[in-house]
Amino acid sequence: MLKKSILFLLLFVVFQLSSFAQQINHDPNLKLWDKAPALDWMTEAYPIGNGKIGGMIFGGIQKEHIQFNENSLWTGDEKETGAYQAFGDIFIDFLNVNPSSVTNYKRELNLNNAIHAINYQANGAKFSREYFASHPDKVMVLNYASDKKGAYTAIINLKDAHGAKVKSEGNQLKISGALENGQKYSAAILIKHNGGTLIIKKGEDGTHQIHLNEVNKFSITLAAATDYVNKRSSNWKGTDPNIIVQQYLKAAGSQNVVQLKERHIKDYQQLFGRATLKLGADILNTTLTTKERIIDYKKTKNPNLESLLFQYGRYLLISSSRKGGLPANLQGLWNNSNNPPWRSDYHSNINIQMNYWPAEPTNLSECHIPYLDYINSMREIKKINTKKEYHGVRGWTVRTENNIFGGESFSWNTPGSAWYAQAIWEHYAFTQDKNYLKTFAYPILKEISEFWDDHLKRRPDGTVVAPLGWSPEHGPTEDGVSYDQQIVYDLFTNYVEAADSLKVDKAYRDRILSLRNKLLKPKIGKWGQLQEWETDRDDPKNKHRHASHLFGLHPGRQFSVTQTPELAQAAKVSLTARGDESTGWSMAWKMNFWARLHDGEHAYQILNNFISLVGGEGIDYNSGGGIYANLLCAHPPFQIDGNLGYTAGVAEMLLQSQTDEIQFLPAIPKAWAKGSVKGLKARGNFEITSLEWENGAVTRLVIKSLSGGKCKLLLPNALKGAFESKQKGNKYSITFNSVAGKSYEFKK
Repeated sequence: MLKKSILFLLLFVVFQLSSFAQQINHDPNLKLWDKAPALDWMTEAYPIGNGKIGGMIFGGIQKEHIQFNENSLWTGDEKETGAYQAFGDIFIDFLNVNPSSVTNYKRELNLNNAIHAINYQANGAKFSREYFASHPDKVMVLNYASDKKGAYTAIINLKDAHGAKVKSEGNQLKISGALENGQKYSAAILIKHNGGTLIIKKGEDGTHQIHLNEVNKFSITLAAATDYVNKRSSNWKGTDPNIIVQQYLKAAGSQNVVQLKERHIKDYQQLFGRATLKLGADILNTTLTTKERIIDYKKTKNPNLESLLFQYGRYLLISSSRKGGLPANLQGLWNNSNNPPWRSDYHSNINIQMNYWPAEPTNLSECHIPYLDYINSMREIKKINTKKEYHGVRGWTVRTENNIFGGESFSWNTPGSAWYAQAIWEHYAFTQDKNYLKTFAYPILKEISEFWDDHLKRRPDGTVVAPLGWSPEHGPTEDGVSYDQQIVYDLFTNYVEAADSLKVDKAYRDRILSLRNKLLKPKIGKWGQLQEWETDRDDPKNKHRHASHLFGLHPGRQFSVTQTPELAQAAKVSLTARGDESTGWSMAWKMNFWARLHDGEHAYQILNNFISLVGGEGIDYNSGGGIYANLLCAHPPFQIDGNLGYTAGVAEMLLQSQTDEIQFLPAIPKAWAKGSVKGLKARGNFEITSLEWENGAVTRLVIKSLSGGKCKLLLPNALKGAFESKQKGNKYSITFNSVAGKSYEFKK
């Protein structure tokens, strides 16, 4: 008896320590919540995901609805683009719940631990649901509990978005089938219950259902898969998805919900917990729902909502992009249609690129890997397609719309692969991983450089231009378009630095450098604008959502406030003319532009505009964007790039490292008079362990060098530390040789 008591005490202590560990980084601000179930998929349901499968949760009282996806379920092939597909739905009908008796209803998405919770009371009993998508166990888990015995009587249905019949086996419901392109898919739910009974029945339509009668609690574990593998050498096909699904369910079924939850939280928090952000000292009003906070924001400009949106972007990236999977598409991995807007594809003229802008700066480098792997997997088929369009060239490029098999459509986006290459380089710039650079990145950078070496037009006067370009998504097709010129400049710059880092290919490196220096340079037009085309035809009344001729400002590094002030000023004139209001993702890009121009007040104004409540499901991106009640970005319709671009924009306002210096608070607005951030990353593999500020001045800085090397800091004020602050114009610089693994602290 004593041994049992001791064992129980030890288990209780372990449980308490585990619960305490989960609360260490708990921020009450990082929650989305509502007082009622969601009625609309796009604007109200909350997303969960593990980088492979995702769910949109409605939280219904009498009828729960979880719509789910698996991000490799695509129509199309190497020739036809097809579209990303919805996978299926889980419906749960609760037979003994009267909505009129329900009180204290609350559905909540907690970004601290990536748990979606629903709680309410009915007939004197408490009911709770917890949902999460586990990356380590590759399943989605739905758990239902109550403090009342026999509280749940329910019917569980599984539905296939492509009409396959539902089958049952034991305590599982299963769907499987094949799309028109031959892609096989499979999903199954495993039900466990405590007390009561579970039986399989057929519904009125003959579909197999699971009936639970007076159970105390139950859980549903979902696994879904296709036979897709991102290898052309395998014809994009791998293991039978039925085998994969059963393997996942068997492994998950050997654990209880508590174990699955702990593994999920540990995995998630080791990514999400790396960065924290505090803006101002405003008290959090916990009585306002998320929708009410968005509405109230127009009156109060509460910075808590601004920091919540920053972290929401990081949550969405973790949830939709994990190593070993596919990159986030136009909607991340959440999609309830088999004919979604723009195919829910990989758009190569800004959208997929914007998805990954926050990956490195906000310390989610691992989440960048699916995009890099995707680029690598597309190389061979893209070379075949490219040679058909551009005869006699080496290397490859892409069209605007792209799928997971190499299929593509719409117009050729000739600099698209060069823009892809920026991500390939940035991963090295932030991590300083020489093995990655040598074995993975360099071959890709070189072959895309070879494409442009062959494709560029040499003029008699020595000027080099990109032929027949188009500035997305307007204007003429002609030579020397600024969008093309600036992206090629960026590609060549990155290639030269890669060759220098590896000390290889000096002759070809010199050739590319010479080509870069002969590229048609950015031009300033008649009204002081940065020209979008070689011909000075820019219309100051043009409010187009794309501002592609400013690529060299962001995400490129061709011009900047500190190094090319005249070009930066011309970019400012162009950006001012474009206007502040636009679609969701366009506003996010403008935040980044204004941050790079070191204009914190204007960046903040765009941020304010972005936090505007948009309703409805329309596809009218000319009427302006913002965010929905569930904080997803409204293009409209929903596109995830705006959420992720916003997160990148906030990071740019606080920290920049695209020049040869790490700039602190380069675009800090007055509204952020006091704050702190931890965990941001700078190029050179430096981690900002802590950055604290007040009234525009840094009060404390701790920076950790993860790779060693020269560290050059640019600050708004002098700081005291092991190295001297030297005045540089109206800024202060600190330069020192850092030691790998060592942290350096500076104080005001």
